[in-house]
Amino acid sequence: MKLKLDIDPDIVAMMAAEVSAGERAVSAAIREAGTGLKAAWRLQITGAGLGARLARTIRSEQFPKVTPSLNAAAVVWSNAPVIVGAHDTGPLIRSKNGFWLAIPTPAAGKSLRGGRNTPGEWERRTGLRLRFIYRRRGPSLLVAEGRLNTKGRAVASRSRTGRGLVTAPIFLLVPQVKLPKRLDLARDAARAHHAVPGLIVANWVEGTSCDEVNPLRDAGLQ
Repeated sequence: MKLKLDIDPDIVAMMAAEVSAGERAVSAAIREAGTGLKAAWRLQITGAGLGARLARTIRSEQFPKVTPSLNAAAVVWSNAPVIVGAHDTGPLIRSKNGFWLAIPTPAAGKSLRGGRNTPGEWERRTGLRLRFIYRRRGPSLLVAEGRLNTKGRAVASRSRTGRGLVTAPIFLLVPQVKLPKRLDLARDAARAHHAVPGLIVANWVEGTSCDEVNPLRDAGLQ
C-alpha cells in the first residue's frame, strides 16, 4: 500500500505568512503603546501645571525603525530627565555646600537668558547689594534696598530724596526643601505595558476594527 499526502495550500507558505503577520502586528502594537505612553506622560505634565514646554521634552522612538519584527521595542524618555524625575519622585533637596538654599521671591524677577536666578547673578544684574537677615522662626532672608517697579520687581531707586525706597525680600533662605510629588509616570508605564498583548491581538486579527478592540482605551491611555 502506498500513501501520498498533499497539503494544499503550502503549509510552509502559510507559516511564513503568519510569521509576517505577527511581525507587523507586534511592531504596530509597540508603536501604539509607545506613542500612547508619550501622550499620557505629556498630559500628566501639563495637567500638573508644569507647562507645555516641559511636556514637549517627552519623546518616543521605536526599534527597529522600519522593518517589522517580533522583537520590536519602544523607548519613551524625557530630554529634561532631572526636572521630570524630580517632579516624579518628590525628592528632598539640600544645598551641595551644606549652606542655605536661596529661593527667589517674585521681587527677584527672572534671570537673564533663562539661567538660574542666584543671589550673585541677581546682584550683577541689578547693581544692588543683598543684605542677610536672620530669623529664628521662618526662613531667613536676603533683602535689598530699592524700589518696586510696576511688575513688583525690585530695582535700583533713582530718587535723590529716597521717595518710594523699600526694603524688599529678594531670596528666602532655607536649609532644605521637599519637592512635592506631582507626577506618577510609573502608573501610565504599567498601563501601557499591560495593553501590549491586547494591541498585538487587535493588529493581528484580520478584520477587527480599532473600535471593537482598543486596549489603550481600556487601559485609560486614550
